[in-house]
Formats: sequence, structure tokens, C-alpha cells
Amino acid sequence: MNSKTTFSTEQQAFNPEEIVLKLRNDLIKDFLDERNLIEYLSREYRMMDVSRVKVEFIKRDLKLLINSPLDKERYQEVLETISETGSAALSQGNEKLFYKEIEQILKKYIYAE
Repeated sequence: MNSKTTFSTEQQAFNPEEIVLKLRNDLIKDFLDERNLIEYLSREYRMMDVSRVKVEFIKRDLKLLINSPLDKERYQEVLETISETGSAALSQGNEKLFYKEIEQILKKYIYAE
């Protein structure tokens, strides 16, 4: 799930929102693969045994997120950077934004009893 994605303006019509949406959705798709989800929960949250029910609820919310529009306020800085530089190479700080949105969903179920 460590992808360094760069889009070239020559490869497609340059639309920062579409680029960020694609990056976000690609990351969500990685988490929809149950193996990746469980491995991430194990590594980041020390959860060695995740209930089947929690996994299904997390996946349901991730599917809702993937079908939702981009939160322009959350990604404003990234959108501006892409517009200014013409590059979608993500810095470490920007990459965290994408994970933060997903982690909100994860934490909702991790800390639920």
C-alpha cells in the first residue's frame, strides 16, 4: 500500500480533483482487500484478531467513502499544489491526508465494543 503515484499532464487531461480522487479511491481499494486491511490493523493498531463483523462494517463504510465525492476542504492544499506544480507526486505529509480519511473509519470500529 505504499504507492508513489505520479501523473503526467501529457497522459491525461489535467484535472487536479480527478487526480486526487483517483489516488484516494486507489488507496481505499487497497483497504477493501481484506488481507491488506487486516495486515494494516495488525501493524498500525496491534490488532491481531479482528472480528469478522468489524471487518464487514469497515468494508461497508469504505465502499460508501469510495462512492462519495472528494472532500475539497480536506484536500485543498494538495489540490493547490497539483494545480501550481502540474505534478501529483505526493510528499509524505500529503500522503498522510489520504490515510487520515480512512483511519477515521477504522477508529470508529476499532474502539467500538
